[in-house]
Amino acid sequence: MGTFTHGAAVWDVACPQRPSRVAGLTMAGFRVRDLDSLRMVPHPAVTLLLEFGAGSTVLDCAPGRQERGSVVAGPGLGTGGAVRARGENVECVQVRLSPVIARAVLGASPADLDGAPVPLGDVWGREASRLREQLGDVPSWQDRFALTDALLARRYEAGPPVDPEVAWAWHRIVVSRGLIRVDGLAAEVGWSRKRLWSRFRSQLGLPPKSAVKLVRFDHAAHCLVAGEGAARVAADTGYADQSHLHRDVMAFTGATPATLADEPFLAVDHLAWPGHGTTAGPHVPRDLRPVRRPEPRRPPH
Repeated sequence: MGTFTHGAAVWDVACPQRPSRVAGLTMAGFRVRDLDSLRMVPHPAVTLLLEFGAGSTVLDCAPGRQERGSVVAGPGLGTGGAVRARGENVECVQVRLSPVIARAVLGASPADLDGAPVPLGDVWGREASRLREQLGDVPSWQDRFALTDALLARRYEAGPPVDPEVAWAWHRIVVSRGLIRVDGLAAEVGWSRKRLWSRFRSQLGLPPKSAVKLVRFDHAAHCLVAGEGAARVAADTGYADQSHLHRDVMAFTGATPATLADEPFLAVDHLAWPGHGTTAGPHVPRDLRPVRRPEPRRPPH
């Protein structure tokens, strides 16, 4: 277990010793005695916050709505600076799911979440409360990770997969770090634009253009946290200029790039999610291959 210190706040952070059996699933454990108004920064993953123990976590959501206990949220949780977390003696396992596997794990489409936190019990029923009890009963973080991974793997294996074409489009967006023209994605998979846009939105929870913006923002945000200047980040991550980056950061977080660079939600990532990059890693089914369109015939000479 590592310790993350940010100002007066001290977090205990645990990481699994083994990777998940499900590609596209990562997790970390957090224990925080006093969590004071933590800004939730949007991330290109479906987020599960699995609470256990005697503590209490509150998510303050605009406008004036609160969620307590274990929650699930679609990609982009906290957009506009709308969600903050607080609590005392917080203990939780945070899971990040690639949107490609989230529908199978949740048993519901991320589109149904609409980016807002939803009580996990509303999605899983009594299984959510059983998981909380089980996480509190096991003696160590590694046991909690194993328990969580086994449950999510069972749900993934039994759940409905997304279309391979949708998975490939997500893969292309992530590996490009949001630097891709979405108009070409439909041609790559051999679908009409209308069909891909509809399936992508219904299965992953956001349209392709929003996915591109979120993935690009996530990359830029982590560059800012790493100490790179805003002008260089803008140039390196595909923004037209520094003003364009500023507008995007404000739209996603309600904060300036300088403020975002010091956000503990991002600053802890190097400790909580080592080796996983800046996004919810691209998960593509093994049997999926990029669709190759036939070469056009050349006219006879």
